[in-house]
Amino acid sequence: MAERAAKWPWAVLALAVLAIWGYERSGDPAPPPAAAPAASSAGAQPSGSASPPGSASPRAAADYDPPRFAAEVKKYAAEAGVDPQLVMAVLFNEAYKPHGPEVERAWQKMKPDASFGIANMHRAAYEECSKGRPFADRPWEDLPDDPALAVRAEAWHLHDLGAQLPAKWSGPYNRNELMALGYNTGAGNMLAFARGANPGPEARSYLDRLHDNWSKSAEALAS
Repeated sequence: MAERAAKWPWAVLALAVLAIWGYERSGDPAPPPAAAPAASSAGAQPSGSASPPGSASPRAAADYDPPRFAAEVKKYAAEAGVDPQLVMAVLFNEAYKPHGPEVERAWQKMKPDASFGIANMHRAAYEECSKGRPFADRPWEDLPDDPALAVRAEAWHLHDLGAQLPAKWSGPYNRNELMALGYNTGAGNMLAFARGANPGPEARSYLDRLHDNWSKSAEALAS
C-alpha cells in the first residue's frame, strides 16, 4: 500500500537502500574498492539471501513489472470478485518504489512501518484481509518473497473495501475509484469521499495516476 505518512524521495533514498541491500546479501560490510573484483568473480550466491529454501533464484528488478503478473491478477481478481483491471492499475500505482526481498527488508530496517510486497501492503491491512481466506496461514513477512501472495492479498483487500461501500453515494467517484482511494488512504477516508469529501493532494495524485494507468492495465491483461 502506498506510504501515506510521508512521500519519501525514492530517487535519493534508493541509494541508501541499495547500500544496505549489499550488506544484507554479503553478511558483512561492503569491501573496499580493491576487493570488489574478487568478490564479484566468485559467482556463488550469498548465504544470506532472503529467498526461502527451495525457491527460485532472486528476480531481477524488471521481473517486478506489473504486466508480468497478469496471470496472477486475473486468477485472484476472479477469486475475490473484483475487477482485474483495478487490481492491475493498483499494481502500476504501487510500482513507484523498488521491489525484491532484499531491498524491501533493507528498507524496513530504515522505516519499520514500511509496506511489503509488490502491492505495498502494510501489516495491519494484510492481517485483516487474510482472516478466513485461503492464505490465512501465510504471514505478512512472506509478501516480499511471493508476488503471487501479494497480488492475492491486494485483490481481497480491494474486495473488503468494496464491501464497505454503501449501495448509493453522493460523491463523484465510481466504485473502482473509491476502492483505489480506499487502498491508498484507508476505508474511513474512502467512505468520506463517497459522501462527497474532497481528497487531499496525495490522494488526488493517486487517483490521477490510476487514471493514467487504466488503459495500460487493460493492455497488460489482454497480452
